[in-house]
Amino acid sequence: MPKQDRGATTPDGIDDVRVLEDLFRRRASRRAFLPDRLSKTILDKIFEIAQLSPSGCNSQPWNVTVCSGKAATAFGEALSTHAINAIGAPDIPFPREYRGVYRERRREAAWALFENVGVKQGDRRASAIQNAENFRFFGAPHVAIITSDEALGGYGVVDCGIYVNSLLLAAEALGVSAVPQGAPAEHSAFIRGYLGLPPDRIVICSVSFGYADMSHPANRTRTKRAPLAEVVTWRE
Repeated sequence: MPKQDRGATTPDGIDDVRVLEDLFRRRASRRAFLPDRLSKTILDKIFEIAQLSPSGCNSQPWNVTVCSGKAATAFGEALSTHAINAIGAPDIPFPREYRGVYRERRREAAWALFENVGVKQGDRRASAIQNAENFRFFGAPHVAIITSDEALGGYGVVDCGIYVNSLLLAAEALGVSAVPQGAPAEHSAFIRGYLGLPPDRIVICSVSFGYADMSHPANRTRTKRAPLAEVVTWRE
């Protein structure tokens, strides 16, 4: 077997690919949290690991603003109040439409959550209430707002996406649950104003995180992944 095809191992002999796969399979978007804040040691380690993410030309376009405890609660309350009547205006346009298989996957994911929390099909009020939890950051004790430099355009957004994935896996490795959220970014201008961010920072998303409340029915939700045959085309 060529050397480059051999699986790497950690010093104690554990196959690295198994560790990585286990993190991916364990990780899930949790939408209910315990109030307990993370220690500064764990917070630092999560973001130190995420900072190792690759980026185009090593530009590292992400900036992160983290609100914790009372600051996270106050931020969530302010954003929730704003979102009630505000017209959304995200920095990054939301999808024009979900069509075909993408629409099917989106609906399947939404109903996996709604069924667990007791939202009945056709109950728009109940689904709206559940969706509004996004603006409260699902009660998480910590929330990170991820922004990029406007001048870097789509490439900066892609780099921030890589960073967010690193952040999620770093949290999972440390026993911390997290949920990436696009919904708060619908109110990018409000977020910039509330947090005092410069006008050239575009809001990518938020990541709410902490220790999951596994007694909450929302956290029974799991989503499926498409088989390789649906997403990978091989050319030889």
